[in-house]
Amino acid sequence: MSTTTQTMEIAKTILEQIKYADRSALMTWGAQNFAAIGESKEFQGGLAFQVNGLTHQGWVKVCLRWADDYTIVFINKKRETVKTFERAYCDMLVPVIDWVEGK
Repeated sequence: MSTTTQTMEIAKTILEQIKYADRSALMTWGAQNFAAIGESKEFQGGLAFQVNGLTHQGWVKVCLRWADDYTIVFINKKRETVKTFERAYCDMLVPVIDWVEGK
């Protein structure tokens, strides 16, 4: 499997996990501008998207760690990291993002 294919598969899987957990979550967060995150020393890949939520406007990065859990990073419009949540599993993606969104 090529690196590009693997990168896209990881991003699609994260998107599917969010949709499976809560079909309306992405719409509620005002999610748009989705992008796959490539492999790095720390991460297998991930998904980044822009949000326009109640308390967080900016970007959310969901990164798949090599240990098979996620690190979720919240970045504001000034491109500053405002919060990082580590060791999340797929069933925690929506609750963690909802919590930061102030839902």
